Amino acid sequence: MKFVLSEEQRMFAGTLRRLLAEAGTAKTVRAWASGDHAPGRAVWAALAEAGLFAVAVPEEHGGAGLLPVELVAAMEEVGRAAAPGPYVETLAAAELLPRTGGGGLLEGIAEGTAMVTLGVPHALDADAADAVLGTDGKPRAASGGPLASLDPARRLFRVDGSPGGRPDFGVLMCAAQQIGLGRALLDVTVEYAKTRRQFGRPIGEYQAVKHHLAGAMVELEFARPLLYGAALAHGTPEFGRDAAAAKVAASDACYGAAKAALQVHGAIGYTDEYDPSLWIRKARALHSAWGTPAEHRARVAASL
Repeated sequence: MKFVLSEEQRMFAGTLRRLLAEAGTAKTVRAWASGDHAPGRAVWAALAEAGLFAVAVPEEHGGAGLLPVELVAAMEEVGRAAAPGPYVETLAAAELLPRTGGGGLLEGIAEGTAMVTLGVPHALDADAADAVLGTDGKPRAASGGPLASLDPARRLFRVDGSPGGRPDFGVLMCAAQQIGLGRALLDVTVEYAKTRRQFGRPIGEYQAVKHHLAGAMVELEFARPLLYGAALAHGTPEFGRDAAAAKVAASDACYGAAKAALQVHGAIGYTDEYDPSLWIRKARALHSAWGTPAEHRARVAASL
């Protein structure tokens, strides 16, 4: 089966990419990590105005109807920019709430005025969110301060009550975010390899460097069909299995791109002042977010 995005889907993703590029998200990430949510909320509002959240909300609640392919394309761009905030959690809540009878938040989600997080089991950015929900769609209370995180811009909080399962739609959105993040890391590393010189030549001319970057690209490109295949499977019995498979592939590909970025950049790649370090940290944190690759491999194996 051949699948390509339609012209409208490509335009939607392109619009979001331009908005995020203009926002300068590296500064936004640093502000978010320090507890200053204003720049991140401004980016959130701009993406909402462009329709990001509307395509996750049913029409009867002010949205455009749930469009999984458009959301996967959108979350690739959110990941590419490393935009901070509970994007995955809010989109997962928008898909979950119509089934759990908690539709009161949906209008706000569609408009971008309701930032929602989920306890899966910890609640991402509960200090910034307008609502904290369990995976049953019911309100929860976050307690204590932010937990230690590999990515300072992913502020995790404990949630009262027993944790539920992980909504499969959130798993898919996280995988889409990882593909975009991995592609951003690959792009910046390729550019660095063109300009960084050793022994009188750009390091990108050396075969070992080319192999690292080519391997990262192949992994990312092989993961994307699984991602969009899972989006097309939404609403079918195979969706949970396909979302798990997409998360495995996206986690491995994104982690591989981060590893290649560190190897090519060297020590500068993990210095706080260097913007790609923000992407590298997020790649490591997302590797186990919404389920580890081992957990999702087990899900796929159990379904066969």
